[in-house]
Amino acid sequence: MYRFLLSRQWVILTLVALLLIPTMIRLGIWQMHRYEERTARNQLVSDALSADAVPVERMTSPGHTVTTDERYRRVTAKGRFDTDDEVVVRRRTNSDDEVGYHVLTPFVLTDGKVLLVNRGWIPANGPSQTAFPKIPAPPGGEITVTGRLMPDETTAASGIKNLKGLPDRQIMLINSEQQAQRLDAQVLGGYIAQTSPEPKGDTPELLGPPGDEDAALNYAYAIQWWLFAAGVPIGWVVLVRRERRDRQAAEAEQTTAETEPAPV
Repeated sequence: MYRFLLSRQWVILTLVALLLIPTMIRLGIWQMHRYEERTARNQLVSDALSADAVPVERMTSPGHTVTTDERYRRVTAKGRFDTDDEVVVRRRTNSDDEVGYHVLTPFVLTDGKVLLVNRGWIPANGPSQTAFPKIPAPPGGEITVTGRLMPDETTAASGIKNLKGLPDRQIMLINSEQQAQRLDAQVLGGYIAQTSPEPKGDTPELLGPPGDEDAALNYAYAIQWWLFAAGVPIGWVVLVRRERRDRQAAEAEQTTAETEPAPV
């Protein structure tokens, strides 16, 4: 009755089904791990953004590597902007995906150390890519800035190549070690994305807060893969029964045709 299962076609089909089941289960487990990772990251970001702002030197120091738990922490710093050593970060986009620059301005603290401040985005409206763009001036004198603490940018983490031979005062990556060498100063590890004071005329355009990763989508994918895994044996059984029914119907027709008397 089920001898057809030994045919080459059905052996291949059965083997494929047996391979698909564990593969889909593993894909579901992987998606669930991604869901857990993204949920944990979202919680870390939420906790960091909702925490009270603290003095920046409580979170970082010269040579310090900003950790995942420290990322996005709200910090404050008191000092003055040093626009003479200001640089721009090339090939950065704003919320509308327009390409321009990020403005990176050294902020000299009251004790002489330097904090790198990303003051936000400006358009690439200069006459050429080699010309230094016009940058709105920051507030003068001694002020207090607030921002989100960020780790140094690297090629490995960002995928951005740290190109050499760039025009003067233009960089590709925000890296405190490189800036410490350029400025010949004690630079705090990492940098901050400025959130206040807000710039006059809304430029530079302050960087928006990080968005939540869509963890729910990974959860849905995990359930989907597991449903697919459960559907494979069900589908195999349905196909086997259909094949058996079709073969029985064909055999019945053949038997009927053989037992009917020949026409005179």
